[in-house]
Amino acid sequence: MSQRSDTDEIQLLNELREGKHTAFALIYERHWKSMLSIAWNHTKNEALAEDIVHEVFLKLWDNRENYQITNLEGFLATAIKYIIFNNYRKEKNRLNFVESQYDDKQIQDDEKELDRLFLQQYIRDVVEEMPEKCKIVFKFSREDGLKNSEIAVLLNISQKGVEANLTRAIKILKKQMEKDGLYIFISVSLIDSII
Repeated sequence: MSQRSDTDEIQLLNELREGKHTAFALIYERHWKSMLSIAWNHTKNEALAEDIVHEVFLKLWDNRENYQITNLEGFLATAIKYIIFNNYRKEKNRLNFVESQYDDKQIQDDEKELDRLFLQQYIRDVVEEMPEKCKIVFKFSREDGLKNSEIAVLLNISQKGVEANLTRAIKILKKQMEKDGLYIFISVSLIDSII
């Protein structure tokens, strides 16, 4: 760089520190293309490269009083590379986090759904083997969501009769689950939500 351009740069930097917009505009005009080229070479993404360059120039303006710059082009190029590095690091951390959360959550959701489907089929099979009244009361209650009073009217029995058959059906079901060791493999909360 010639002595004249060094002097010119020092003058521009002094004016920038003083908050002169014309100095900032001139610095931007002189350096934005070369900074965009550096950013694009590292990112291979035009929009991202432009964002990075704008971020560097915004930080230059916002912190103009704090910087002691002796080589403007070197300062800007280092700032570009630093932001690119931080973006890569943040993106990598974000992807790692998303992948770990997604995979764990997806696996957990898949397992819960399989447990629920298995349990529903298991309960249907056990209920089919129950005495007729227990089976009908359980189905009306758990599958159709009817209240005990509604079941009593439909079956022409008392509400106490409905409660007794429902209690018996649940006892049969729980006894069979204990016998088959289902409580070991499937969470009690899932069983309770279905029963």
